[in-house]
Amino acid sequence: MTQEQALLILKTGANVFLTGEPGAGKTYTINKYIAYLKEHHIDHSITASTGIAATHVGGMTIHSWSGIGIKEFLSKYDLDKISTSEYLTRRIVKTKVLIIDEISMLHSNTLSMVDMVCRLIRQNDEPFGGLQVIFVGDFFQLPPINKKSNREESKKEKEIQLFEEEEIGDFAYQSPAWLRASPVICYIHEQHRQDDEDFLDLLLSIRRGTLEGEHLDYLKSRFVKREEFPSNVTKLFSHNLDVDRVNTDMLSKIEGVEKKFLMSSTGKDNIVATLKKGCLSPEVLVLKKGAIVMCTKNNPKERYVNGTLGEVIDFDSFSGNPIIRTISGAHITITPLDWSIEDNGKIKAKISQIPLRLAWAITVHKSQGMSMDSAIMDLSSVFEYGQGYVALSRVRRMSGLYLLGFNDMSLKVHPEILEQDNDFREASEKAVELFCNIPNDEMKKMHKNFVVAMGGKWTDKKTAKTNKNSDSKNNTEADTSDYIEDGEYQEHSISKLDKIREKHTNAYKKWTIEEEEKVVSDFKKGKSIKEIASINGRQVGGIRARLVKLGLIEDDKKYKKEDKKVSNKKDEENPF
Repeated sequence: MTQEQALLILKTGANVFLTGEPGAGKTYTINKYIAYLKEHHIDHSITASTGIAATHVGGMTIHSWSGIGIKEFLSKYDLDKISTSEYLTRRIVKTKVLIIDEISMLHSNTLSMVDMVCRLIRQNDEPFGGLQVIFVGDFFQLPPINKKSNREESKKEKEIQLFEEEEIGDFAYQSPAWLRASPVICYIHEQHRQDDEDFLDLLLSIRRGTLEGEHLDYLKSRFVKREEFPSNVTKLFSHNLDVDRVNTDMLSKIEGVEKKFLMSSTGKDNIVATLKKGCLSPEVLVLKKGAIVMCTKNNPKERYVNGTLGEVIDFDSFSGNPIIRTISGAHITITPLDWSIEDNGKIKAKISQIPLRLAWAITVHKSQGMSMDSAIMDLSSVFEYGQGYVALSRVRRMSGLYLLGFNDMSLKVHPEILEQDNDFREASEKAVELFCNIPNDEMKKMHKNFVVAMGGKWTDKKTAKTNKNSDSKNNTEADTSDYIEDGEYQEHSISKLDKIREKHTNAYKKWTIEEEEKVVSDFKKGKSIKEIASINGRQVGGIRARLVKLGLIEDDKKYKKEDKKVSNKKDEENPF
């Protein structure tokens, strides 16, 4: 399934499990849906299973949102207390769409408790009280903490437990609440992180449990001795080592004056504290020229992402903000960005900081969600299924991987997930068949009905088709290269996109930093726009639009006409 297809399904109001391999664009897709909900004034809540994940998506933990906190089960007293909380009741009743990110790390019992709270407070016995619920994540990544031993220690309290515990597994999809919600499986198969086919094959073999000798030899070819590994490359470790101490020690070895950047905040102290705990940038960021740093937030406009590695080369003479040089050689002035917690579209608290952290070392857990150009890893002490896979999949290509060692566990994923993944894939394929056969008018009607049912605002865009035809004549990908715009609909079936990609493999796909750099390189070598389009699997209009956006050429009508002639000959099936 593509991002476009998943977004169309989300807009119908169906419960959804949005999944895919690392780098498939799960977060990107859900962010587009969130923008759609905001555009149509639909109240929604963004949550995640952990504080770090919640900070990435600008929400709060599902534990905090639902009021269950760190509880492992709910007694009648607990549920009474939650349901009589005015602010919890107001929040849950007002919400129409509930998003839970990093679902792999949420215990099945916790999901059942969230379902129970929603049904009671909303006075609705449908799954999650009738909310549209969207689970986001990848079960091959870090699993939930097994709490069975802790629950056994609480046997005395079980006599007042509100519901009888069933013998179910730890994973969220094994929860009765998940089964009742019956989410549509949207398994995105695109890849926007790795661009190394051999490395992708290795990751896929780990994911499928089909590792062979050649894969092990391939990994071993990246072994490096401690005294030989490259400097200024981030180190990933499996255990929670004293990363701050390592980074501080490395910083102290650099001569020069320290420059400190203090985090600012607004909002209630307890919510701000949650934000600070989940933010990868420290409250006091200490930098020097020569410090190795990592970006901790996505900023497509400035062309860096969460995980972009660089070196501080200077500080802006006017603002004092750090200037970094990335691995690709780009110079970027890093300005402060905000992390916030939203509830039903309203900002409850906000922190602001330079989105950087010292990056000589980082834990695997904190690396989740990052895309890294290179990393040094010691996987010889991995103790949990999926930990090695998460670490390896952070890197874009094999040439950026430096291994100190690995053990058998580092190359294993949970055996239950291996089997379950096949079911997820099959269910996703069936969903594509089902939704692709729905006529466009009916699909649009489904989208409208959901918006209206949720109390949102819907405006029929009568000029949408005219605008699309106009865009087709100009044949530019400036706005549609990421994927379909919010509030607009495909005039043809989704399968038409696949036909276009038979000719232009990357048509309408999101641009990555590497792709932009490749286009810039080809352009500077004197290649024509037509040649660049052919090399990169893009349409001519898309290349031209990207070069204009990068400021390499002017937006000249003469060029547009030339591009139009060439592009129309190459592709007359532009569905957007």
